[in-house]
Amino acid sequence: MRGPRAAVDVGSNSIRLLVVDEEGRRLTREMAITRLAAGVDATGRLDDAALERSLTTIAAYRQVWERHGVTDRVRIAATSAVRDAEDRERFFAGVRDITGMDAEVISGEEEAALAFSGAARAVEVGAPTAVIDIGGGSTELVVGGHDGRVLGSVSLQLGCVRLTERVLHDDPSTSGQLAAARRLVDERLDEADELLEQQGVALTEAAGLVGVAGTVTTLGALHLGLEAYEEARIHGCRVSAAALEDLTAQLVAATSSERAQMGPMQPGREDVIHGGAIVLSGVVARYGFAEVIVSEADNLDGLVASLT
Repeated sequence: MRGPRAAVDVGSNSIRLLVVDEEGRRLTREMAITRLAAGVDATGRLDDAALERSLTTIAAYRQVWERHGVTDRVRIAATSAVRDAEDRERFFAGVRDITGMDAEVISGEEEAALAFSGAARAVEVGAPTAVIDIGGGSTELVVGGHDGRVLGSVSLQLGCVRLTERVLHDDPSTSGQLAAARRLVDERLDEADELLEQQGVALTEAAGLVGVAGTVTTLGALHLGLEAYEEARIHGCRVSAAALEDLTAQLVAATSSERAQMGPMQPGREDVIHGGAIVLSGVVARYGFAEVIVSEADNLDGLVASLT
């Protein structure tokens, strides 16, 4: 059966919708920051207010996909926050109630494969290619080829929300907190190296690094000096290692209110963007990448493509 289709990516920090027509052309793409992961790292349970915000957003998205003629070709996939929550059934029941459909939790490995599928074909980079997907609760690192085949991947308990909640408590963060954040990134990357080695690959073998998701695209927008978020200009832009280091230093030195005033900053991202920047700059520095290439295409694109 052909026709329009929709995918919803329920992330730890944001929820996104992509609706495409029967040829795969975009009809609409929307994003709302709901911070579903709020408190999950500490309590293991979903926060009531965060869950309500998230379900309200999904209910609104249902109206959007129905306006575009989508009926049952919808995939609603949840990632780190729901994976980690012991009361995740509350989320599933809420989604069934408001949409009549079942949501699913995808594994870190599938999340990584979808991110690679969406990003690797969307930007020009040599092979093998590394893709980094920095979410709110987890970070996926993938190495693969231009044919879309994943050679190795890892999903780390490391994201902009999780890192901020764990160690970046002050506003702005203290030097001690920043040092602790960088140590935590290094520890998680030690784990990544071991897991990727078991799969016969290494990030140092990648010809380039492609970055996806809100942290990376926002950093791209800031690097370009945009006054507002402009997807067409952000997609494919290149942020050098030196520029990323400078941008990270600016973000960690600023307060949340100061970051909120930066032109392309989406409301709700200002208090965690510095955590995501620490993760990205740590990866770029550790593996010697000269730059990160920003892609607007990511696991959401991979999700909707899976509905063919």
